Amino acid sequence: MMEALNYQVNDAIRPEIIYLGLEKTPLIMIDNFAVDLSALCQHAQKSNFMRENQTYYPGQRALLPKDYVAASLNALYQLIYKVYQVPETLRLKPQMLFYALITQAENSLHPLQCMPHFDTSAPYYFALLHYLNDSPHGSTGFFRHKPTGFERVSDQRRAEYFQSAQKFIDEHGAPPQRYQVQSNGHYELYHQVPYQANRLIIYPSNLLHSSLVDNTTDIDGSPVTGRLTANMFIDFV
Repeated sequence: MMEALNYQVNDAIRPEIIYLGLEKTPLIMIDNFAVDLSALCQHAQKSNFMRENQTYYPGQRALLPKDYVAASLNALYQLIYKVYQVPETLRLKPQMLFYALITQAENSLHPLQCMPHFDTSAPYYFALLHYLNDSPHGSTGFFRHKPTGFERVSDQRRAEYFQSAQKFIDEHGAPPQRYQVQSNGHYELYHQVPYQANRLIIYPSNLLHSSLVDNTTDIDGSPVTGRLTANMFIDFV
């Protein structure tokens, strides 16, 4: 089935560069990324979604088709090298490649799932997030850690960030058992990218971020009606 997937990237994509927050980190946003999403969505609907226990992702995942990954990365890798000034001596290495659906109710969340996160502190590791469904769903939000002012957590900032975040929790208590969808005393929501079908965004994985989960529409294990995304994580090594 993977070999027969009818998927093409739009030849006329127009990347928009958005400089996020006070640190002006580039985020690439591309609307109408694919010529047609129907084959990809049909593939997702036939895929075997499973609970992922290696991370704190609050939902289920399924493998992306190889044709989709290859076409997408071939269309984007030069843009990523340029925008993020990735050294030419480094080579792209795909990491995790999956469809994702949010399924975890708020009353079962771990405290770490109730606050923004970063995926890795590596300098040239990126997330590519492709919104796939038509129905309205929650945005992707980017947060600033108020005690430190950090928007990104680099290798050099890891120790200070974790120490400061733990100090805040020790003094103020664990976060409420709910998805964080707005600013609070610990984190400031300074930018969000609305969920829109066939919109793809690229951002460094060391940015503090979170899905802005809408409890009425997003906690849904159906690939037809849920907050379906294609998630590609890539590193340059």
